[in-house]
Amino acid sequence: MTGTTPPHIAVLGTGFAALNAVRVLRKTDPYAKITVIGRKPEFVYLPSLIWLPSGIRKPQDLIIPLANFFERNKVEFHAGDVIGLDNGGRTVNTSTGNVENAGLIIGTGGRFIKKLPGIENAITPCEGIEPVMRFTEKLNSMDGGTLAFGFAGNPKEQTAMRGGPMFEFLFGTEKLLRKQGRRDKFKIVFFSPAPKPGIRLGQKVVPRLMARMAKCGIDTHLGHKMVRFEPDRIVTEGGEVPVDVILFMPGMTGNKWFDDTDLPRSPGGMIEADAQCRVAGWEKVYVAGDSGSFPGPDWLPKQAHMADIQADTAARNLLDELGGRAPSRGFKTELMCVIDNGEDGTFVARTPSLNLVLPPLRLMHFSKRWFEVLYLRRYR
Repeated sequence: MTGTTPPHIAVLGTGFAALNAVRVLRKTDPYAKITVIGRKPEFVYLPSLIWLPSGIRKPQDLIIPLANFFERNKVEFHAGDVIGLDNGGRTVNTSTGNVENAGLIIGTGGRFIKKLPGIENAITPCEGIEPVMRFTEKLNSMDGGTLAFGFAGNPKEQTAMRGGPMFEFLFGTEKLLRKQGRRDKFKIVFFSPAPKPGIRLGQKVVPRLMARMAKCGIDTHLGHKMVRFEPDRIVTEGGEVPVDVILFMPGMTGNKWFDDTDLPRSPGGMIEADAQCRVAGWEKVYVAGDSGSFPGPDWLPKQAHMADIQADTAARNLLDELGGRAPSRGFKTELMCVIDNGEDGTFVARTPSLNLVLPPLRLMHFSKRWFEVLYLRRYR
């Protein structure tokens, strides 16, 4: 960067988008002052939550303290909850004081919609380690019963959903029960208001998912709008499903603190952004990951890989804008995932010109575990 005074950049969050933005900022500008604002200086590796019930991973394996990463990258950490923005984003209001900045990147993730009556009777696994461990303890204590797994979207924003992990919890739990010799004592049901759940992964994927469920003896209840959850049943417009445990991933919307700002919002509650990850109408303010609503196809994923890509774009464009250059970089739209069951995995890739799905392979399971190790090295 040119000039005598390095710019002060604030990054909100300690998840995938925020931390990759920090990496790119520091790599591109060795002199910028960077302040990360978050509740705790730690990173929770959410993709590996699926391995907690089987014991492949323990909770402590997924919590990465960030002190070393921040020290290596000369980052200041401001502990506090973001509660608002002033002065067009130049002032970040937090529960522990204000942080001034010359440029801002918002990477605080999304929030699950909890409006369905009786939602408290369901466990939302992607909220973190605690709900997954609650499910694990419940499963271990059961002699049998009915387990229900499902997800829904945000009706006002097609991209604001995260269904992939629910397929992993579904198939992973089924495989775990088989390994334990208890599968015959459990009924497993997959439910969704969508008639073709997983369609955002591509047309090729849904038939394979349905065939795999049939092969595993998993019942389905699809295409019926949900009415409510009760402690012992799921009530939909197409009937009731008696259950003992419900794992459910609701659609996503924006963070609550967005409501106390003038940030432009999409119909689904996310922050409106352009193809350069700029917040619409705001100078030197960018967004990446689940917090944003971006132009793109209706299958634009809400996943860690996409958050990393958008964070790279946001960081480089912000530095260009701070340097007096027009921010011109766009981001590629790319869905990459492995639907894992604890023993093998199905690789899925989707781009505007490609939709690839491979059959379940043991190699993919170990590739996903190895990727976790490599990915987390950058933050340890």
